[in-house]
Amino acid sequence: MNDDDLRAWLWLLRAPGVSPAPAMRLIDQYGDAATALAAGRGNWSRLGLPAAACIALAEPDAERVEQDLAWLDGADNRHLITCRDPRYPQRLREIDGAPPALFCIGDVGLLRQPQIGVVGSRNATAQGLDTAQSFAAALVGRGLIVTSGLALGIDGAAHRGALAAGGPTIAVCATGLDRVYPARHKELAHAIVGHGLLISEFSPGMPPLAENFPQRNRLISGLSLGILVVEAARESGSLITARLAAEQGREVFAIPGSIHNPMARGCHQLLRQGARLVETVDDIVEELAGPLGAALSEVLAEPAGATETSSNAAIPTEPARDLRGIWQAIGDEPVTVDRLIERLQSSAEALSEALLKLELEGWIASDSAGRLIRRVHPR
Repeated sequence: MNDDDLRAWLWLLRAPGVSPAPAMRLIDQYGDAATALAAGRGNWSRLGLPAAACIALAEPDAERVEQDLAWLDGADNRHLITCRDPRYPQRLREIDGAPPALFCIGDVGLLRQPQIGVVGSRNATAQGLDTAQSFAAALVGRGLIVTSGLALGIDGAAHRGALAAGGPTIAVCATGLDRVYPARHKELAHAIVGHGLLISEFSPGMPPLAENFPQRNRLISGLSLGILVVEAARESGSLITARLAAEQGREVFAIPGSIHNPMARGCHQLLRQGARLVETVDDIVEELAGPLGAALSEVLAEPAGATETSSNAAIPTEPARDLRGIWQAIGDEPVTVDRLIERLQSSAEALSEALLKLELEGWIASDSAGRLIRRVHPR
């Protein structure tokens, strides 16, 4: 994208009163931001944009746009991923009110990897924090990206658990990415940039306004295959995220707690409403087996160059087709090597070499009985 096209996107994102829905109507109608902006007030009005939004689009804040451009140019790991970019996550594109673009710092290749949202109370108990951290580490070990909101409490514990396990994590921020909120998570945010991704739909300079947090929550659920609520009070932003997840067709998981713990009441409410009760990480992985397989198939099917280079982006090179076929033949349930040999009508010697490659790349693992199981993506 050249600077003029980038300016047009930044202009659209900066226009006061142009929320994600009308912005996406413009892009759907005209194909890109520059063409949409050139259409003029009459065409904008015909698409249902209010008069104030049309005025804002016609009179951009050029100084702010140039500041945004300078911020993006300030480091190689800063990106604007528009809804027309193949790296924009398909799951997010499908939700109501999808953002027209995402500001990013870090590994943007993670956006299209299968994710699980982990959320909960800012005032979590010590046990809740330990639970969030251990579940995040276990989920990363199963090949999922842990996505959360960088908030105090459960969010921070989930990010730290993923990082401690050597896995990536995505933080969805409710401010511009030129600032960290809460400030005490500055070190955590830097760690995420080094081993994951920070994203925001808000332009640089956006402060932590109260109305931004529900907007942020819809992105956490929209990016994820499911949402795990670890601890939450009855009146909690985490319950908003869970409701949004259900409306978006995502699975909702909740960890039960003591009846004496007020931070467990939100989870118990979700369970009464039909959320999946979670005791171990297997409860989540088993429930998501179908969506995980579909998500991974999308990643494997992406054409070369569709995403930026990432250690998690592709199956090994040669013989890629043969390896993919073996991975698919394993299926969603654990299988013995002998059974796989029967399915593939292959020799043990030929198959063992391919299985070794798949295991080294992280696409498969062995369970406690020595059977082969598919992983979501390489470690």
